[in-house]
Amino acid sequence: MSSREKPTPGRLLLDDTVPLAAVIEASQNLQSHTEYIVRVQRGVASENSWQVIRRYSDFDVLNSSLMVCGISLPLPPKKLIGNMDREFIAERQRGLQAFLDSITQHPLLSSSLIVKKFLDPNNYSANYTEIALQQVSMFFRSDLKWEVLEPLRDNGWRIRKKYFLIKNKEQPKERFLLSWVDLGPDKFLSDKDLQSAMKLLTSLSTPYLCPLLFSSTSESSALLIRPFSERGSLRDHICKVKPRESYLKKYCNPKKSQGLELQHIKLYGRQILEGLKLLHDGGLFFGHLHASNVIVDDGVCRLADVENGILGVPSALRPAFTQLRKINTTESIDVFCFGHLLHEMMYGRPPDGVPVDQYPDDPPAAVVSVLQSTLSTEACKSGMPSVAQLIRTPLFADVPLRHSEKLQIKVPSRLREALRAAKEGLERRLQEEQRMIHQHRRLTRAQSHHGSEGERKKRKSLARKKSRQSAYENEEDVSVRNNNNSGSGASSPPTCPSSPTPPSTTEHAPF
Repeated sequence: MSSREKPTPGRLLLDDTVPLAAVIEASQNLQSHTEYIVRVQRGVASENSWQVIRRYSDFDVLNSSLMVCGISLPLPPKKLIGNMDREFIAERQRGLQAFLDSITQHPLLSSSLIVKKFLDPNNYSANYTEIALQQVSMFFRSDLKWEVLEPLRDNGWRIRKKYFLIKNKEQPKERFLLSWVDLGPDKFLSDKDLQSAMKLLTSLSTPYLCPLLFSSTSESSALLIRPFSERGSLRDHICKVKPRESYLKKYCNPKKSQGLELQHIKLYGRQILEGLKLLHDGGLFFGHLHASNVIVDDGVCRLADVENGILGVPSALRPAFTQLRKINTTESIDVFCFGHLLHEMMYGRPPDGVPVDQYPDDPPAAVVSVLQSTLSTEACKSGMPSVAQLIRTPLFADVPLRHSEKLQIKVPSRLREALRAAKEGLERRLQEEQRMIHQHRRLTRAQSHHGSEGERKKRKSLARKKSRQSAYENEEDVSVRNNNNSGSGASSPPTCPSSPTPPSTTEHAPF
């Protein structure tokens, strides 16, 4: 959605984290090339699907655009002679399907703007960088002390969020990060309450939250300014990459990523949990914890982008926790995300999927205990612990904190009530989506069972048995009628009370 559009009341903005599935349904030969008809579906609603037509050259361009990620994708090779042969086209279609599957099943590639444009051009044709530049230019005309140094292209995974490196003319040596972002489908605060909440965040000064220096919100977008960290995020540190590089290049296939030492896992984990507890105690909700949203500053972990929750933008891990109905509150989302982050701090990479029940390399028992309580099959079925419970685990309970004083965020009662209502709206939308996915999964299992080889054999066996039983009953019925007729002549059927009711003339012809 463009920042120049105004969301209408009750309109659900597009959720970019809903997965897109793609199936090549058919191919058609034109004069000099072949076109492939691709059926794309967003989420599980069957009506939310469409077709796009792509040539092999389009797949080739997509593959070239994704080469920055450092992953070898299975694109079928080019063929100049015989490329209109029917068998070759069928084989190429299977190869292109495998290519699409490898992309749509990869969490970073599937969420990239390049892939979204390929599969859903109607919703992703806008130039978001240009839109962001227009908004930033308008802001700078009203506040002349800021100056753009350079746009930070492809710095983050979020499609409708753009970053710029800026400076304050009054502090020419300092660098700041400006971000522009569209409001998302989970924005349930009124415009007035959103402005009040953002004003509160810019006033905070706490060791476990990255400072937000300035914010400005409109009916459809927000502009934010915070200090720029030259050292990058915790994920940059784990992956050992340059912070200003493209996120696809940095994170898709990092070559040097390495887990942290146990002492740093304990310290950073405890500080991150303290930041989460601070937000929850103040009635604020986050839902966006991952290693790229953690900045390590002078040995202290600080949560970044804490405004994402109230701006309504969907979480990076939403496709994972929408599959798990027990993760249905803002706190359980944060705990689930913390489990992923702990796994990344331990192994140098986030888990490939959930649930996770095997932990290689014999990690410390205290780490395994927390991972099991947040990522295991049992945890995903029964529910997450609270943030306070995680703090009391042996892994974090004895960690000394530099800032030992009790921290709190003072939220005015009216704003706290508005935040509570917004949080409930967010949770309702999540639970409704989880219900739909659960119903779809049950229907798919039922259809799969109905169509299985064993079930088909069982239905055939029952049908044969029923057919034999029906034939036997028909033979018996004919025998009884013949006996009755032979004992009474050709006159009307017997009418004594003990005799069977005569058949209807509409069902049988008279003898």
